[in-house]
Amino acid sequence: MRLTEVLLFLAPFAAFIAWWFSASSGGPSRPMLIAAACALVLLAGMLTWLSRERALPSGAAYVPAQLRDGQILPGRVAPQ
Repeated sequence: MRLTEVLLFLAPFAAFIAWWFSASSGGPSRPMLIAAACALVLLAGMLTWLSRERALPSGAAYVPAQLRDGQILPGRVAPQ
């Protein structure tokens, strides 16, 4: 999951660099625009998938991490 998050963070920077190099030659080419459109569709699909993957089930509540007797109890999902 971390790799996906890092790639999603770096994607705008990569797009800017690609635009910067293509702008000096008269603008982005047709293949560059098609690749950018495909990347945006892939990004939207990944974000949708990640939101469904990490969503809490219906009727569940998140219980945050707690400190008890010097021990950290991790956060968990509890039914309501």
